[in-house]
Amino acid sequence: VQLQASGGGLVQPGGSLRLSCAASRRTSTSYSMGWFRQAQGKEREFVATMHWSGGSRYYADAVKGRFTISRGTAENTAYLQMNSLKPEDTAVYYCAAQQYGLGSTRKEAYNFWGQGTLVTVSS
Repeated sequence: VQLQASGGGLVQPGGSLRLSCAASRRTSTSYSMGWFRQAQGKEREFVATMHWSGGSRYYADAVKGRFTISRGTAENTAYLQMNSLKPEDTAVYYCAAQQYGLGSTRKEAYNFWGQGTLVTVSS
């Protein structure tokens, strides 16, 4: 499956953005989804993951309560709603899909990756 992430941009601190991840095929029945981010000079880190059923979601402590991972009704799209953004959220954000998995915080667990979309939080 091919993934296409979009929705990044420049936003002021305290603002919101919604990232989208469009898959080339239906992912709702067997692909758990994840979002990761990589700030300049740092390693890629886990942000959020969602079981393919949509019933189980898990977030990194740094984004808990501010970010929400979800699926679209089209069943081949995942979203990351980001609220109350902070400068430290600035990074390239990547979506990933894990076939037949339960979702994971480990980037090695994902089979497919999108190309990334840049989020810059700055005044």
